Amino acid sequence: MVLGAGLGLSSIPHWLNAEMTTGTAGVSAIAWLVLSTIAASGMGGYLAGRLRTRWLGVPRDEVWFRDTAHGFLAWAVSALVTATVLTAMIGSIVSDGIEAGAASAEATPGLEFTAVRANDGGMSDRLTYYIDTLYRTDTTDGQRYAPSAAMTAEIARVFTNALRQGSLPATDIRYLGATVAEQTGLSQDDAQIRVADTFGQLQSRLGELDVNQSALAEQTRKAAATATLWLFIALLSGAFLASLLAIFGGRQRDA
Repeated sequence: MVLGAGLGLSSIPHWLNAEMTTGTAGVSAIAWLVLSTIAASGMGGYLAGRLRTRWLGVPRDEVWFRDTAHGFLAWAVSALVTATVLTAMIGSIVSDGIEAGAASAEATPGLEFTAVRANDGGMSDRLTYYIDTLYRTDTTDGQRYAPSAAMTAEIARVFTNALRQGSLPATDIRYLGATVAEQTGLSQDDAQIRVADTFGQLQSRLGELDVNQSALAEQTRKAAATATLWLFIALLSGAFLASLLAIFGGRQRDA
């Protein structure tokens, strides 16, 4: 398993995404897991049967049973020791998964991304971008308007409330439209259209990221279930092969 990790089967660099699909990487990792488990378990079972003290005057069936038991016990002890040794590695993998999930959640502009920063009272960059688009003009003389922190925070609260309700109330559209019209020179109707369109873009982007996050969570769940199933198959195969090769080793010992 350590060799497989060293060969890169535990993680795929981002620059290989175009050359190696996730399915190929998963099949390779599963194949190496099963192969390494079978090889190690088979060797352990063979040695357990071959090096065991020979019993005299014991029926052949009993000898085979004891060899099988020795092989199975060798596999069980090795599996227990391996699990103990790899606890730190497994913890690291889980930690990486948690960090990746946190990064994904951080990348999703839900209601949390509208929270006011404790250090400066400003808003997150994602929401600030949509607020800034409300006050864009075609002015080229440098006389551009930048909303104050208080205005930005107020608009953010309005958008946050609208996101919770699922729509932007008409009163809020008129209120924000008036401030936009005053600062940009647009008519009241055009300013209200801009406010509604900007909120619609924000809401649409939010929905897309929610769908992507749900799909990612489902893929993660399926990958975890598949990995657990194949780990069980690998361990079961190792137990069977260890017991079988213990009998083979015992026969060679008694030959």
